[in-house]
Amino acid sequence: MKSKTALLAAVLLASTSSFATAETLRWARAGDSLTLDPHAQNEGPTTALAHQIMESLVIRDMTGAIVPALATEWAPSEEDPNVWFFKLREGVTFHDGAEFDSEDAVFSFNRAMSPDSDFKELLASVKEVRANGKYGFEIVTDGPNPIMPSNLTNLFIIDKDWAEANNAVKVQDFEGGEDTFAARNANGTGPYKLVSREPDAKTVLAINETYWGKDEFPMAVTEIVYTPIQNAATRVAALLSGEVDFIQDVPVQDLGRVSSTDGLKVITAPQNRVIFFGMNQGDADLKADDVDGKNPFADKRVRQAMNMAINRDAIKQVVMRGQSIPAGVAMPPFVNGWTEALDQVPANDIAKAKALMADAGYADGFSIQLDCPNDRYINDEAICQAAVGMLAQIGVNVRLDAKPKAQHFPLINNLETDFYMLGWGVPTYDSEYIFNFLAHTKGEKYGSWNGTRYSNPDLDSQIVRLASETNLDERNLMIANIWSVVQDEVLYLPIHHQVLNWGMANKVETIVAPDDVAKFKYFTLN
Repeated sequence: MKSKTALLAAVLLASTSSFATAETLRWARAGDSLTLDPHAQNEGPTTALAHQIMESLVIRDMTGAIVPALATEWAPSEEDPNVWFFKLREGVTFHDGAEFDSEDAVFSFNRAMSPDSDFKELLASVKEVRANGKYGFEIVTDGPNPIMPSNLTNLFIIDKDWAEANNAVKVQDFEGGEDTFAARNANGTGPYKLVSREPDAKTVLAINETYWGKDEFPMAVTEIVYTPIQNAATRVAALLSGEVDFIQDVPVQDLGRVSSTDGLKVITAPQNRVIFFGMNQGDADLKADDVDGKNPFADKRVRQAMNMAINRDAIKQVVMRGQSIPAGVAMPPFVNGWTEALDQVPANDIAKAKALMADAGYADGFSIQLDCPNDRYINDEAICQAAVGMLAQIGVNVRLDAKPKAQHFPLINNLETDFYMLGWGVPTYDSEYIFNFLAHTKGEKYGSWNGTRYSNPDLDSQIVRLASETNLDERNLMIANIWSVVQDEVLYLPIHHQVLNWGMANKVETIVAPDDVAKFKYFTLN
């Protein structure tokens, strides 16, 4: 029987004695992790914190390359093309001292495929997971899946016995407001272990002295103090004063100030993320508009007009201070399927947009509420405020409701918003990920983030077939065909591809990861 929670407490208590000499990194960003349950929320800062504590079979390193983690080898089975085999790393222990083996992998994958999991789309083609000996793990798919390892980089493994002992077998229903043991506690195999957590205030992590990779990675950071600081000015002030060493989201208006300050630097790179607006185009009527008995968003001409009314270049120059890449498609350039032609930004043509509104029967416009986060994306609320003015030019009068991401995201998941901002990163670097979450009809296995209510059975079948198409040329043609439909339908209103600006003390050495996940085991300190 594996060790239990009492041992974990003892290990954490013992570790605090070395904090006085720890190489502490004080980390801040605008928003906190939403939960510690590794399968409850597929959201950037949530995943970023989880990566310090827990591990997947494979991960992406700081350059974006897939490298081994809890699996050392993987390949399609020679006997059955519908099976992927993973050789698991031996000698790995969880933070409570329990041994990691195939039982934990099987348990975690089944958990991640359950209804409340926010990662089930990544495993939509999986029929079964099974152990093949103590350190062998197999994924059985419905037809050969050529990119399965790419789907697993954020699929975290937890200890089966720990979950059973703490009533954490079931995934937290985050959207339903559920609080669970797994939402507040963590027991992973990762490089850092949880010492304390105060949501939205402070989380402290300590180095895992028994980490399997302690001799493979720099592991220069031995203690992490993570503090979410929503206010941009306060966050920058904390970096300038030395209260924090590293912030992942330097406000664009403060880039020069930070980079010119002695002892500080800013490093910048494009992010594998696109920012866009979604519209409820599927319901017969909207709750958040002033049009009775009709849905303006259901008319493609209205969506086209709104797409033309948004001036991406103005947002780039005024709101983002040049730190964005205007987008014409809800897909980052890193992703398989992206082309310059798809990413062509629509012309900002107000006259043509007004004509489309009139043709659709909305010459006098309409009112609608826009739901926007204020602590998730770079200048998220300011982007929404700019869009309000732009859409007013064609008679779309927008009431802006901005709130923290913890309140914003459930509106999308629970279909309680008609018009909303969302950002999407693509950890698989493949269009199938976008389609599974954002274009497929919302259902048990697909479409969990599709707040548009768009449903196209023919498109759904094409999306599902992607998972088992092994002819990559044919698969890429299918991807192009799906994007053609998505773009023609104006399913989303893309705004821009985000640019990352990480600010840090000169003593911190790293590169900017395209997924905006700072994996601190790779960091070095001067």
